[in-house]
Amino acid sequence: MDHRLIRGVEQALGWSGPDQLGGAFARGSLTDTALLGRMLTPQRLMDMAMRRSLAHPQLRMFRDGEELHPIQYLNPEVSRRGQSIPMVNMRLLGNLLREGATMVLDQSNVFDPTMDVACRALQWWSREHVQANIYLTTNEAAGFRLHWDDHDVVIIQLAGEKEWEVRGTSRPFPLYRDAARNDSPSEEIVWAGTMKAGDVMHIPRGHWHQATRDGSGSGQSLHMTLGFEKRTGVNWLSWLADWSRETEIFRHDLDRWGSAGDQEAQRRQLAEAAIALVETRGPADFLASREQEAAPPRYVPYVDFFGPLASVVCVTNFPPRIVEHGDTVEVVAARKKLTFAAKALPSLRLLLSGHPVLLDQAASQVGAEVEEVAKILTEEELCAPLTAELSSGYTDLVTIATS
Repeated sequence: MDHRLIRGVEQALGWSGPDQLGGAFARGSLTDTALLGRMLTPQRLMDMAMRRSLAHPQLRMFRDGEELHPIQYLNPEVSRRGQSIPMVNMRLLGNLLREGATMVLDQSNVFDPTMDVACRALQWWSREHVQANIYLTTNEAAGFRLHWDDHDVVIIQLAGEKEWEVRGTSRPFPLYRDAARNDSPSEEIVWAGTMKAGDVMHIPRGHWHQATRDGSGSGQSLHMTLGFEKRTGVNWLSWLADWSRETEIFRHDLDRWGSAGDQEAQRRQLAEAAIALVETRGPADFLASREQEAAPPRYVPYVDFFGPLASVVCVTNFPPRIVEHGDTVEVVAARKKLTFAAKALPSLRLLLSGHPVLLDQAASQVGAEVEEVAKILTEEELCAPLTAELSSGYTDLVTIATS
């Protein structure tokens, strides 16, 4: 999937692909500044908050570096039947922002089609799970204290300015669940300065950082943090533990009461079986399996009496795998394996490209069978109807698919 945001980030950071994600700290600026308002504006963020039921901790507010209690900005809307729905109190929210505060909306891609499509494109690009968190800071509000993240992030300054300090790591490749604490910040300052609208920054996992508008006067800062959840050797070993159930020796009870010789014999058997498991299912197998077994995302289902299926788009979390087998073609994605006749290959490549497909246009390019293939892929949850709302997430960012 070719997305303008990915091209812009690669150019800004001097990257030629996702292989440098998680490597060294990098910073640059977008040349395509029209992307900023297209991705998100403060007004759209306010509209998002007003129209949706948001709850803590997905929506959080901070003042003077301290998190505020949700009662200070969330109120339950109670229906006449006594149903309580958490909603943002826009008056209280407005007052906080006027005084100076930070608003954090986690996983904005759940609510906004532009963010949804951008995160899916980034997942296809990086082969990692991605989520977009939004940070709006007003006036001279302090940001989060010095901290580190257990994932790699790419930060895009969408509007206004914010002061940043980025430091090195104090523990190599720290984890959320780790064998040792990581509480002492590094003294090495990698970069300190002002992020202005259009600036892009990559902060690898474990790098300490903080951001603030303290001392910046009146104004605002709106930035988007793209979090990339990369897999580690620990995840691979956890995956192997699940596969170990296939081997009988791993299902045996551990020998607690036997002789020292019996216990040593069992230890050797387990070690040999573990080595065999490691050699037969390597990290590459784990990464491929993780992509293919990712559950289908949320989507609008196709219901025929709503109208004909006129346009579709592939909505899998990762690119489907298309494998040719002579007279047949196999598609693997979203925990499913589908088999088609070989003549469906042109239709499959078009429909699973990640780009929106207009079926009447596609029929003239690859044949009338594209409509039937599209219905199958939609029923199997690999594609979804291109509703007007979903289409807005692609407009001017991802082109219509062509053969």
